[in-house]
Amino acid sequence: MPERDVTVPIFPRVDLDDDPAYGKIDIEQWLHMYEQMLKIHHFEEAVNDLYKSARMPGLAHLYSGEEAVAVGVCEALNPDDTITSTHRGHGHCLAKGAQVDRMFAELLGKAAGYCKGKGGSMHIADPETGNLGANAIVGGGGGIATGAALSAKMRGTSQVSVCFFGDGAMGQGVLYEVMNMAALWKLPVIYVCENNHYSEYTVSSEVNAGKLKARPQAFGIPVKEVDGQDVRQVYTTAMRLVAAARRGEGPAFLICDTYRYYGHHVGDVNRTYYRPKEEEQAWHTQHDPIHLMSDWLCSARSIQASLLDEIEQKVISEITAGVEFAEKAPFPQPDEVDQDVYA
Repeated sequence: MPERDVTVPIFPRVDLDDDPAYGKIDIEQWLHMYEQMLKIHHFEEAVNDLYKSARMPGLAHLYSGEEAVAVGVCEALNPDDTITSTHRGHGHCLAKGAQVDRMFAELLGKAAGYCKGKGGSMHIADPETGNLGANAIVGGGGGIATGAALSAKMRGTSQVSVCFFGDGAMGQGVLYEVMNMAALWKLPVIYVCENNHYSEYTVSSEVNAGKLKARPQAFGIPVKEVDGQDVRQVYTTAMRLVAAARRGEGPAFLICDTYRYYGHHVGDVNRTYYRPKEEEQAWHTQHDPIHLMSDWLCSARSIQASLLDEIEQKVISEITAGVEFAEKAPFPQPDEVDQDVYA
């Protein structure tokens, strides 16, 4: 593998404490976001264990390392706002309100899952929480999210739609088609690019020409870029973009610089042929979103470490119970094989 600079990018630091809107966010909300990030982290660790112990059919694409993006964005949304997700979508589902037991059930192909066990890891949907579905097609959620935004505008609601996708989706033409329409019609949609710097097994700089932010700017869509490992930056920026969309100001594009800790999927274990181990270690030690948040809570908000430990133990118990529920749950009946299937 050719040598590359493995230095973690230095992200601009935003002095949030001087922001009046930021000061109105109470500690309970920050603790909720911390808990949500922990939930995603431990959920993905359990998924990895299920795969390695041959208790889960198929593959999964783990969201570990990117927790602050899903939590920060979804925390800025209302329950009836909508999202579309990706093949790496467990974090989005959980951040929007999905329950861990039904999530695990779906991954194990059980009838209690969100899609009755027929969707699996890459196709979880939960309309009740505004999740219009994960998608195994790279960039495949773009048309759905933009369509949901068009529907909201035509119905005269204040709903906002969010489309999550990775930087690899910037090579998909459908994304530019829908951004063009969203800009023309001033639709209430936020395009969230989770820039984890790899398109499957290829470093993004080798497949994406120019600057990512220049592409939505060509349509007149405002762009914000934040440190995707800092949930505070993600949340406060998302709040502003969502509020603007509700006011009828049209679409926005949010780039969250982030990093996936594991491989492209759970079977991608030895990544040394495309990604240096030193790089992975640098992101783990210098830029972990959960550690960044816990350090800030303790230092700037005087939260006791014992309280954070209690929150984590609560999350671990919920994850353990969710796995147990899913493993005991029944499979769908064989005569249901042709039901809930869309050709």
